[in-house]
Amino acid sequence: MTKLVVAKFGGSTLGINGESIPQIVNRVRVLAKDSKVIAVFSAPLTVKQGKRLSITDVILACGDAAEKGSRQTLDFVRSVYDVILKQVHDKYKKDCADTIDIHLEKTQNALDEAFEKRAFVDETRARALAFSGEILMSHIMRWILKSNDMLVDAVDITDWPIITDENAESANFMPGVSRNRMSGISRMLEHNDIVAIGGFIGKTVRGTITTYERGGTDRTAADMAILFHKIYDTRIDFEKDSAVVSADPKIVKSGLSDIPYMSYNEARLAGMFGMNILDPIAIKEIVENCVDVPIIITDINRPNKITSIQRNPIEKSVNPIKIVVGKKNCAIFRIEFSMAHQLLVSLANDKRYGEFVILSPFTKDEIMFFRILFLDADYVKRNERYFLSFDPLATIQYNRGVITLIGDEMYRAQQIVSRASMQIGLEGLNILNMDAQEETSRIIIVLDSANDNIERSIVALHKEIDSIT
Repeated sequence: MTKLVVAKFGGSTLGINGESIPQIVNRVRVLAKDSKVIAVFSAPLTVKQGKRLSITDVILACGDAAEKGSRQTLDFVRSVYDVILKQVHDKYKKDCADTIDIHLEKTQNALDEAFEKRAFVDETRARALAFSGEILMSHIMRWILKSNDMLVDAVDITDWPIITDENAESANFMPGVSRNRMSGISRMLEHNDIVAIGGFIGKTVRGTITTYERGGTDRTAADMAILFHKIYDTRIDFEKDSAVVSADPKIVKSGLSDIPYMSYNEARLAGMFGMNILDPIAIKEIVENCVDVPIIITDINRPNKITSIQRNPIEKSVNPIKIVVGKKNCAIFRIEFSMAHQLLVSLANDKRYGEFVILSPFTKDEIMFFRILFLDADYVKRNERYFLSFDPLATIQYNRGVITLIGDEMYRAQQIVSRASMQIGLEGLNILNMDAQEETSRIIIVLDSANDNIERSIVALHKEIDSIT
C-alpha cells in the first residue's frame, strides 16, 4: 500500500511573516521521498504594534471593528503576504500575486458585509478567516513548493473535502458525508506528490463555509487521516517548533525530560489540560471513528527529536508520570444530580462539546450535586443561558485553575496523591478540590487561578515527579 503522511504546519512553524518557510520546504521534501504528502497549513504569524499574533487574530480584530461601525482595509495583511511572496520564484510570482488578490478581495467583501450589517458572525466571520488565512496560505505554499521543483497542487474551497454540520463558528466534522466529497483531493494525490490544504476550515453540504474552534488545524490533519487511512498506509506528522517534554518549557526552565512515547489517552489529556501538543478534539475524532494511525510530533528544528503517539504504545516508561500540566481560565458548574444527565446528553448530541471533566459528586442538605470542571471558562460565559436552562439554581464558579499529572500507569507511583498535595501546600497554596481516581489513573487538583498559582504548582510538582521511579 502506498504511504501517505499528513503533515501539519502551524503558525509558529511558519514563523513571523513566513521566515521559517525554507525549513518547511526542506521537511516536505524529506517527507515526500517515500510518501505522498498532504500538507496542512495554518495562517501565518506576524508582529503588529510590537505584539506577536496570527493573521487570524488580525482579521478577528478587523471584524470586531467593522461590527462596531469602522470600515476596514487589508493593507496590513497584504503587507505580510507581500513579504512571503518574495519566496516565490519569478516565473510563478504573478500567479501567486493573483491568488493573493483573489483571496483578499473575498476577505474584504466579508469585512464590508460585517460593516454594513453591523455583525461579524457565522458565515461572514468564517469567510473572512478562511480566505485571509489558512486557505490563502495553502495556495501560497503551493507556489513556493513549485518554486522548489516539487510536484504539488492545492485544494480550492470549491472542491473542499471536509464537510461539517451547520455550526458556522465551531463546526463538527461529518466523516460519512465527507467521504462522498473526496474525489477532487483524491485525484490531486494521484497526480501529485504533495497536496496543500488549509486547516481549520470546513464546508456544509449546501456550501456554506464554516470554521473549527481555534487550534482546528490539528483537527484538519486528523480528518485527512480519517478519510484516507483505508486507501493509503497513513500516518500523521505534527511539525512543531519544539519537542514534547515533561512540562511547559515556558514555565519549567530546567530538569525537563524528553517524552519519546505517549498513548492517545495521554496526548488527549495533556492537550485538554493546557499542554501545546495537539488539539485533544483531533484525538477524540480519531478514536470515535475507530481509526488507529500512528501520530508523530516532530521538532522541526531537530527532526530526529520525535514523540510517537499510538493508541497503545509498546514502550513502558520507567517513570509512570510523564507530564505535569496546568490550565488557567477554568470554571466549575454545579447542578443537582437529577438534572445533570439531560445536560450531559445535550452537550454530547447538540453541542458536541467535550472539553470538560466530571468531578466527584457531593451531598449537601440531603441533596446530591453533580460537578463539571470546564476547561474553557469563556465557553461557559458565552453559553451561560444555555447551561442555566437545565437548572436555574445551578451555580458557576469562575477563576479556577487546574493542575493534573499525565500517565496511564500513574497507579504505579507510590503515595503520589499525598506527595502532590504536600508539594502544593509547601508553596503556600490552598487546594480547593482534589479528585483522584485509580480507574482512570487521573489526579486533578483545582486551585484559585489568581496570580502565578498555577505556574508555581507546576514547578513544584515537576521537581517531585523527578524523584519518582
